[in-house]
Amino acid sequence: MGIRNIKLTIAYDGSEYHGWQIQPGLPTIQGVLTEALRGLLGDRARVCGASRTDAGVSALGQVGLIQIDSPIPTENLAKAITDRLPPDMAIVEATEIPLGFDVIGAVKSKLYRYTIFTGPVRPVLQVKHCWHLPGKLDTAGISEGASLLVGKKDFKSFASGADTREDTVRTIFRCDVTAGGEAEDGWVYIDVEGDGFLYNMVRNIVGTLTEIGNGRWKPEKIEEILEARDRTAAGPLAPANGLCLIWIKY
Repeated sequence: MGIRNIKLTIAYDGSEYHGWQIQPGLPTIQGVLTEALRGLLGDRARVCGASRTDAGVSALGQVGLIQIDSPIPTENLAKAITDRLPPDMAIVEATEIPLGFDVIGAVKSKLYRYTIFTGPVRPVLQVKHCWHLPGKLDTAGISEGASLLVGKKDFKSFASGADTREDTVRTIFRCDVTAGGEAEDGWVYIDVEGDGFLYNMVRNIVGTLTEIGNGRWKPEKIEEILEARDRTAAGPLAPANGLCLIWIKY
């Protein structure tokens, strides 16, 4: 049987993992997924991911690429792989695509959502997937600051020091701030869609926006931070557990 190129849409709770990428001696998403794939498809199976999510970061729409010569029908692959995965990981969809598809280079945009809970009591059932930040946040101010991030800009100030890439220009298509309604009192969501992201970029953006939300900075501070091209000019790094990769578009 000929080689088939299979694109996997992957969902996972990242709270118990040391990020996407395989690391010797540590549980990672790629490592656990590779083990499951090899149990199903043989020892040479491997998966290439579209986004290297950090330790503690979750996903509903991570994308991975595998090549197989198995007779298993494509429509059965998602369930067959999921059955070999732990309960905090699942294959949402498996689709066959042409050989030569670039799972990283062909990305048009990615959407990340960051979840904050501002209520006084720790939300114990959701605490692994949000930043508990008790107190009132000025969501209008956060939204005003977020709007200044939209467009093609140099985001060097929002890249962690470990990111050594020389090209730090990225395009943010939207940075939306939503406060939960009456049934979701205290919940704040920050959605950031862009053509690509620097290391810790979204978490640094969120940490900076919360400085605006709690009144320490004015929204226009964002422009000053962008111009500085210096990580120390921006706000703190938001915790990883509030971040989720929602989808990747090609």
